[in-house]
Amino acid sequence: MSTRKTTLFYASLLAVASVAVGMVIASRLDLSPASSAQTIAVPPMNSAPVTGPIDAQTFRNIAKAQSPMVVNIRTEMKAKGQDLTDFFGGGGGGAPDDFFRRFFGGPGGQGQGGDDQGGGSGGSGGNGQRRQREPTTRAAGTGFIISKDGFILTNNHVVEDAIKIQVSLFGEESDQEYDAKVVGRDALTDSALIQLTEKPNHPLPEARFGDSSQMAAGDWVMAIGNPFNLGYTVTVGVISATSRPFPVTDGRQNEMLQTDAAINPGNSGGPLLNARGEVIGINTMIISNGRSEGNIGIGFAVPINAVRDLLPQLREGKVIRGKVGLSMTAVPREGYEDFGLKSRMGALVAAVAPGGAAARAGFEPGDVVIEYNGRPVAKSDELVKMVVATKPGTTVPVKVLRNKQEKTLNVTVDELDLAAEQAGRTGRNNNNNSQPSEEQQGGGFGLTLGNLTPQMARRLQMPSGQSGAVVTEVDPDGAAAGVLRAGDVILSVNRKAVASAAEASRELRNIASGRIAQILVWRGDGEVFVTLKKE
Repeated sequence: MSTRKTTLFYASLLAVASVAVGMVIASRLDLSPASSAQTIAVPPMNSAPVTGPIDAQTFRNIAKAQSPMVVNIRTEMKAKGQDLTDFFGGGGGGAPDDFFRRFFGGPGGQGQGGDDQGGGSGGSGGNGQRRQREPTTRAAGTGFIISKDGFILTNNHVVEDAIKIQVSLFGEESDQEYDAKVVGRDALTDSALIQLTEKPNHPLPEARFGDSSQMAAGDWVMAIGNPFNLGYTVTVGVISATSRPFPVTDGRQNEMLQTDAAINPGNSGGPLLNARGEVIGINTMIISNGRSEGNIGIGFAVPINAVRDLLPQLREGKVIRGKVGLSMTAVPREGYEDFGLKSRMGALVAAVAPGGAAARAGFEPGDVVIEYNGRPVAKSDELVKMVVATKPGTTVPVKVLRNKQEKTLNVTVDELDLAAEQAGRTGRNNNNNSQPSEEQQGGGFGLTLGNLTPQMARRLQMPSGQSGAVVTEVDPDGAAAGVLRAGDVILSVNRKAVASAAEASRELRNIASGRIAQILVWRGDGEVFVTLKKE
């Protein structure tokens, strides 16, 4: 071998050896970059149209093939002072007709299981009495397996606050249960990802995902679940409606699939399947009334597309969303020209949260958002979706109409903290029991107005020197019913400030019949923009 060839050979050998040594050193010192691959594989979605005939074997075959991936979930949690079947987003108390209910069944088919309040095995206290165990509540729900690693999707409210989760599988002994843990939860979609911490000695079946965006009213669906602890119950119906808005908290809502497939307490978290046996929804709530806790033909499921998109974040334990601090409402059906719009489009800013991203960017109540980050805004719901999908910390341009003039505002998106947002809304005191004097009628809107006193302004935490007219009464049959309420303080009418009940009444009377009044009010701890049509 020539000297040159020998030199090249040893140089190549040295390079290879150096790379190998470097890889070993890097692995030992953890210098290699961490893999960015997701630790959970997002299940593929079948978006092909569901076609073909329905015959006598269709639903039997779906039930046989898909029941194995459905699981029964039993939880134990610290006892609360309210029923586990409380209204979704509501408090305790009496149950008025036609309220939405989550359906989370307890032992024996009850919404709340029996409390375990017996004495524990611990030692006696100094007074000789046995130490009591902390009261617990047991309940049951449903879920479905999405991976062979033992990941299971269910509802957030099924496992929320659970101190113990046990899962039973299809085809096994009724008393065979496996422990599970919560991996991630999301209150906004009422979804949760849990994982088996102990697994059976056989492979786990997996759910197949369909495309919930393709579902339409009249499509066949099947629900499989654990109603009233009657595990693996199959019911069949149709999609009754799509995109049903359901409020989670003020200003935030989910679009749900409505179905008449019978679902009852205990079905929470179970799958809603299309005619191919693919999951297109997670059964979440029903409409109930004072006469019945069970199915009356109106149930709701979270579209699976919304949850599927969140799976990587659920696997990481936290869902991160954007927030700008705006409360929005629909542009009025009539009178949109008064805002400078050529058609009824955009999102009308009703309120701007003090200190929030929108306030820092210069948004004002009464602005109409027509474009977000270069994308046109057709309605307020679309704007909400755009904002929550924006990564916190991102600065985006937002085009608004203000006084019929276009204006671009740059807003840096905050991170949504839903729990804090809900707590803040609950803690606000919007009531005002004082009755001011010198009452005036509200110019054909069904309002009675009074002057704002300094004591009332301080109690409402209004800015120093702020004046206005207090709404003391709202005619339930008037134009303002459902929009304004007693205790609101009218600050301006059609962008003209009012300092007294007489001024507000005069401005309202000046509005022609059939036209829109743009009203800025003080409510709770901030300004709210509303519109009223004069009849």
